[in-house]
Amino acid sequence: MNLSVVIPLLNEEESLPELEAWIRRVVEPLSWSYEIVMVDDGSKDTSWQVIEDLARKNPNVKGVKFRRNYGKSAALNTGFQVAEGEVIITMDADLQDSPEEIPELYRMIKEEGFDLVSGWKKTRHDPFSKTFPSKFFNAATRWVSDIQLHDFNCGLKAYRKEVIKSIEVYGEMHRYIPLIAKGAGFGEIGEKVVAHQARKYGSTKFGGIKRGLIGLLDLMSISFVGKFSKRPMHFFGSLGFFASFAGFVMLVYLSIQKLVYNEYFITDRPLFYLGILLLIVGTQLFVTGFLAELVSRNSPDRNTYLIEKTVNG
Repeated sequence: MNLSVVIPLLNEEESLPELEAWIRRVVEPLSWSYEIVMVDDGSKDTSWQVIEDLARKNPNVKGVKFRRNYGKSAALNTGFQVAEGEVIITMDADLQDSPEEIPELYRMIKEEGFDLVSGWKKTRHDPFSKTFPSKFFNAATRWVSDIQLHDFNCGLKAYRKEVIKSIEVYGEMHRYIPLIAKGAGFGEIGEKVVAHQARKYGSTKFGGIKRGLIGLLDLMSISFVGKFSKRPMHFFGSLGFFASFAGFVMLVYLSIQKLVYNEYFITDRPLFYLGILLLIVGTQLFVTGFLAELVSRNSPDRNTYLIEKTVNG
């Protein structure tokens, strides 16, 4: 199969028929084999009924419905598992991402050799509460990851099949899929300026003002996991070594003061208690590292989302 379009959605009953028809108008003249994978993240409206109706009319439509709301990362991860195309393109269901971008994104993956191409909504039609945190965290992510993208959180992205079958997206990590892909060894990451449509129906379901703090925590988490998930002892052990060594040096110094210079009241000095504290903290960090190693080597898969229904056109 040439193309899979993965669409995570939550309460988007109004936009789904228009989006499916728009994708068909763009893709079918190209004579590609394709599928549209719609992942319903526990919608409370009639989104699932709309997906079932679309699947009856168009055999290229597939649907997955979660029993409850798990979040956009879970929806994307499940869509990646279902997708069968050589190129996978993700887009939001709210009609803010234009299907007209699909042919060029596909070409960049197939002909230019990119593993991942991220959209850049250079001109945005979002409120300040979304654009300001986005600019801040895009800058922070560029600095941490050394991936020169302007819009990490753009929902419109294209992937080589090997990429999405090699990574796992969980928690709220969908914002940082390029970092996850790079950590998995897929370093050919490109960018394309894409059109951004104003929202036509309803309000945003996956965003909000709190995403600023969440984005910062996610960035810290993905940076740590990417570097130390398989070797946590390298992180905790290094901190433990330096803390213990500093505490040991302080206590040796005070012992010399006591034995050589007959300084009596070393226990009255703050340095004495700081040295003991650092030894204790260093030991605790070593133990944390050992426990983290055991957990990382025996951790189960995170893909435990309860799927209520599926549909194939």
